[in-house]
Amino acid sequence: MEILDVLTSVAKTGRLGQVFSGADWNDVTAELGEPWDTGTMSRNRKWPRLFAYGDLELSVCRCGKVSLICVQTWRDVVELPPSVAGGTGTFPSGLKHADVVSALDRAGCSWKPHAALTFGNQCSLTVMQSGANFTFEIPEGEEPVLNVMGLPGDGHDCSARTAGQDH
Repeated sequence: MEILDVLTSVAKTGRLGQVFSGADWNDVTAELGEPWDTGTMSRNRKWPRLFAYGDLELSVCRCGKVSLICVQTWRDVVELPPSVAGGTGTFPSGLKHADVVSALDRAGCSWKPHAALTFGNQCSLTVMQSGANFTFEIPEGEEPVLNVMGLPGDGHDCSARTAGQDH
């Protein structure tokens, strides 16, 4: 499977195997194993925490739900869990805007420019079905290159706080 196949599938379905916004963290770790714990999203709180499986990054709420999903594509090689990405899970990076748009169109994923994330040396588009966002860096004098693909949160607002859980 090619990286564009993986990303367009995620954009179309809003999921990568058991990984989707609102997924139970226990289901994710049962499928993918233990992740790298990269720390908290805030200096002042333990939660939400950011976990990674190579270049697949997941923000997880204290209640155990996945709240945000990103695939970092700016590195030299994109590494995803083989169990959900197929093959070795290792893919070349450097995806061009035209190639991403063409792949989305072939997959039947309607999209539109995302004006709020289009400025300076970046541009962005959003897939209508899932809300997946593709943000591109525009190197000077070159075609835009995919920097990150992300799925929006599901609006999860964990209000089940108990004393001391956040700190």
